[in-house]
Amino acid sequence: MQLHSNTVLITGGASGIGLELARRFLQESSTVIICGRRKAKLDEARKLLPELKTLVCDLSKERQRVRLAEWAVSEFPRLNVLVNNAGIQRRVKIAGQTDWAPTHEEIAINLEAPMHLCALLLPHLAKQERPAILNVTSGLAFAPMSSAPVYCATKAALHSFTLSLRHQLAGTPVQVIEVIPPAVNTDLGGVGLHTFGVAVDEFVNAVAMGLREGDPEIAYGYSQRASRASRQELDEIFQRMNQAAS
Repeated sequence: MQLHSNTVLITGGASGIGLELARRFLQESSTVIICGRRKAKLDEARKLLPELKTLVCDLSKERQRVRLAEWAVSEFPRLNVLVNNAGIQRRVKIAGQTDWAPTHEEIAINLEAPMHLCALLLPHLAKQERPAILNVTSGLAFAPMSSAPVYCATKAALHSFTLSLRHQLAGTPVQVIEVIPPAVNTDLGGVGLHTFGVAVDEFVNAVAMGLREGDPEIAYGYSQRASRASRQELDEIFQRMNQAAS
């Protein structure tokens, strides 16, 4: 995939991996649109990268996803790349939960939104030059961290969906690419929880290289090991990770 001269929509693009991907595409003379729920964060992103186009959008809401797709196609008719990056990671215990709303929101943003946006935008993308869909999953899709059970389950489901989508679109010009981060030093799940992770620019460097080389799955570090591990290796990774966490 070429990084230059695209028109790219990145969900959750105001911070973390999404913002660094936006920066990288802008450096390659692409037009970049980002969306997020908080206007203040979008405004901060635009101060850093004034070329960004932004839209406030709550991806957990069906109507707002439809509005986003309609607006993006109308305002940016050359839109050819969708990056499903937005995500929520909550540390929760399943037992004793009585309020379903936060869990529903996590599922909606992490899984329902990318599936829906793919369906909404595919008819348009298929008509463009060099169209692509990038779904950002996680190394935790393969060996889950038990303290974030909903997040890990949604990422496993998005991995499965991406495989099926790639197979269904094999006879079309649309590339389907899975980006599989390890722990990255962002504020995902809360400030300071991932300071042990790799630097954002280091990971996005690997993503950019994978895109240029045409890799359908781009993993790095831990996520590269997990995504290629045997069942026995995954069981061992799961035990080590969750024993350390507990």
